[in-house]
Amino acid sequence: MLKEFREFALRGNVVDLAIGVIIGASFSRIVESIVGDIFMPLIAWITRGGVDFSNYFLPLSGEVTSTSLDAARSQGAVLAYGSFITAAINFIIVAWVLFLVVKGINELKRQAERNKPPAPAPEEPADVKLLTQIRDLLADRPRPQA
Repeated sequence: MLKEFREFALRGNVVDLAIGVIIGASFSRIVESIVGDIFMPLIAWITRGGVDFSNYFLPLSGEVTSTSLDAARSQGAVLAYGSFITAAINFIIVAWVLFLVVKGINELKRQAERNKPPAPAPEEPADVKLLTQIRDLLADRPRPQA
């Protein structure tokens, strides 16, 4: 059983998947930093006055009087639509970055294909060569007069 598990765990697809997950997690941190440290401050600056989407909410009960989301959640039910806006912006940015990455990879593949030397023509099979030689010999032979 241990041998079977080792074969499964070391199979190429499993290792490739593990590497992809690790790189994806690292890439996720990069995207979170881009969103939280670059784009969200720019959006806040554009909207004048430092808009913080994470504190946008609608109170669903009369007991909610706080102006911050964390405190409002402790007071009662709230509809935190600002968190949804932030998640939607994160998704759009992630999708855009992945689109650019895939587009770049596809362009590199196209350039590699253009720079690749043409493949040599496949060699004719031996029987086809032999039949061609026989045909040529028969064509060069003088024909008998009738």
